Amino acid sequence: MNKIFKSLNDFVNGVQDEKENVHLKHKNKKHHEKVLTERIEDIVESGENKGFNKFYNVIAILLACVIIACMIYTVSFLPSFGDPTNPANNEVVQAYIENGIRDTGAVNFVAGMILNYRAFDTLGESTVLFIAATTVIILLFKHKTKEEEKAEQLEEAKYEDKHDLILRHGALIVVPATLVFGVYVLFNGHLSPGGGFSGGTIMGAALILYNSAFGDNSTKTFFNYGIHKVIKISALSFYALSQLYSFITGANLIESIIPNGIAGNLISSGLILPLNICVGFEVACTMFGFYSLFDREEI
Repeated sequence: MNKIFKSLNDFVNGVQDEKENVHLKHKNKKHHEKVLTERIEDIVESGENKGFNKFYNVIAILLACVIIACMIYTVSFLPSFGDPTNPANNEVVQAYIENGIRDTGAVNFVAGMILNYRAFDTLGESTVLFIAATTVIILLFKHKTKEEEKAEQLEEAKYEDKHDLILRHGALIVVPATLVFGVYVLFNGHLSPGGGFSGGTIMGAALILYNSAFGDNSTKTFFNYGIHKVIKISALSFYALSQLYSFITGANLIESIIPNGIAGNLISSGLILPLNICVGFEVACTMFGFYSLFDREEI
């Protein structure tokens, strides 16, 4: 037995000696033979990085001050706000203001600018949201077996019984009111300030509050991954196809057959209303999708 323990002890000592030899060889390696990471490790081990850290902090502060000073100096040359001689007050702005309602068909000129004159830009923003959500789903979405899903549902059912009653009762009042307000902002965006992005944000916040109050199982009864996928793809596809009509008619000077908006008439303003709805659904699904993926790795 003593021989066995002695052999094990010799083996452990041999391994430790080998590690020390490797470490010594690593430290004695010539400077030009070391890679950058090895040089950094040597600096950290020797304590020589203290002076570098101080130098780095000073340089970083000086650089930040120089950038701020340059920005302030540049801003000082900008024209004063509201000056009629500003470069922004040109014939393009005048044409937008005079003909915007007639060209876009929107009662609210801000909505007409965003969803008609700047349609390419808004389409790009919606596409960015779609790509961002798709990328996060690819990275974080966890495919689970049926057994894992059942186990999580049982665990969630136990947890849901312990949810805060104050939060639940409060959500019963706040969530419907928030959803109605979000839909109002969404539908009324072509008649007054508001629209897809703001209305979608409100509806997304309502979904998050409902999930926090009542749990995943309750939310999945009306909003799951399949519904999320259908809404996002349908909204972006409809937006792109409907705007294609405006792009073609506008680029070829073809008169559009879509009627103009009527002040106070909710179902009017041509494509502005459905485009607002598409943007709102895209934003709401993206918000809730990010929350769900980071919270439980699934939608």
